[in-house]
Amino acid sequence: MTPSIAGAQIDKPLVARRDWGGAFAALRKLMANKHDTEQVFVIMSALNADEDVRLYKRLLTSRGGGQVAYRRVELAEKLMDRTWLERFEPDTVGGVYRAFLDATGYSAEGLAEISQAGASDMHAEHPYVWMGRRTRDVHDLWHVLTGYKADEHLGEASLVAFSFAQLGGWGWAAIALASWLETLPGGLSNPQGQAIWEGYRLGRKAVWLVGEDYEKLLGERLIDARRRLRIGTPERYFAIPQAVRATSLGQGREPEAKQALLSA
Repeated sequence: MTPSIAGAQIDKPLVARRDWGGAFAALRKLMANKHDTEQVFVIMSALNADEDVRLYKRLLTSRGGGQVAYRRVELAEKLMDRTWLERFEPDTVGGVYRAFLDATGYSAEGLAEISQAGASDMHAEHPYVWMGRRTRDVHDLWHVLTGYKADEHLGEASLVAFSFAQLGGWGWAAIALASWLETLPGGLSNPQGQAIWEGYRLGRKAVWLVGEDYEKLLGERLIDARRRLRIGTPERYFAIPQAVRATSLGQGREPEAKQALLSA
């Protein structure tokens, strides 16, 4: 029988088996080409079999989470509405997110399209599937909230570690661990590896961001939102020169990268 909640149906079991082989193949592709964002969603779909169920249940028991779940706002639709985004002052979360879109050329729509590679039912009308869309759509907002740059290898790796601390799940764990292991040839004191570990620790200390009312959050001043949400400054990350942060992980041990670190 097809699982159903409130009349909404999906065409596969709510909790599927984890596909470790598929995840490993996708992880190898991702490590070979960090710009192949599609593989992230393949890994998530393969390993986070029951994570949306767990996160949704946690949302229902979190402060204000019941209202968020009841309203079930589609964040991608809001974040693609340029007229809506223009209402936010430059120093607010929404204003900084708008500047982020202009600087990177990224979009919530683009992220949604890429995610279809990992899961064919991402548009299903189901609370658990909606939770999956929600955790997808907050990704770039978390770049803004944390300060991690989206166009840097280390920025993405550090945010993945932050996300693992916030969301849990084997998918996030696999990508975070693989990124950290890439830095090990440079030793445990490799600044890139320390920055990734710092991302995890900051994620552990922060308020659970999934349960936030993002329509309200985007109107907050970014500095106030970071303070309220207990999002610390990634000092180890920012101590690394931008030129090194943008290189492939593990390349920080190259002579020119070492020189950049020494002269920073």
